[in-house]
Amino acid sequence: MNIGIIGSGNIGSGLGQIWAKKGHKVIFSFSRSPEKLKSLADADENASTGSPAEAAQQSEVVLLSVRWANVREAIEAAGSLQGKVVIDCTNPLNQDLSGLAVGHTTSAAEEIAKMVPGAGVLKAFNTVFADVYHAESRLFGSRLATMFYCGDDRDAKTTVAQLIKDAGFEPLDAGPLRSARYLEPLAMLMIQLGYGQGMGTHITLNLIRR
Repeated sequence: MNIGIIGSGNIGSGLGQIWAKKGHKVIFSFSRSPEKLKSLADADENASTGSPAEAAQQSEVVLLSVRWANVREAIEAAGSLQGKVVIDCTNPLNQDLSGLAVGHTTSAAEEIAKMVPGAGVLKAFNTVFADVYHAESRLFGSRLATMFYCGDDRDAKTTVAQLIKDAGFEPLDAGPLRSARYLEPLAMLMIQLGYGQGMGTHITLNLIRR
């Protein structure tokens, strides 16, 4: 696939590098550091850089990986996303990381969907720390981590489920986009466990069945 990364920070760069190594064509964009974008492009033959608009126009899938405060700016820079699969991995954190700025009756993903009419918006990749994406493997011992995703577009879900597998996770469909109201607080719990409880950033979730 052709994947545009809008927001090439720790999470966007980590996922982009994983997908490039899997053979996807990845365009990195929207970074405060041109040098970082260049280093990401130089690291893999399947990677390149461009403006957010170029990343969006030249890709079927767009990963939105920016701080909540920068979401509108990033979307405006990308231009029209109509017909694109948009993966939202943002978490609407307060400035001091003490809680969520949006929740209960809506979610960041649902608000983003309103900003990008005609796009297939899915929530995914928001419950895992960036260090896991930058590790050599997503395996925890012999276990695959569970990656929850949700959305209202069936075809987009099929696409994102494959990208989740390519990233080394077990995809788990959490239902419609409104389920992001639960996935975003789940990410807040992971932040509390990782930092507040001192468990660190190499932790993840695994759904056990029987």
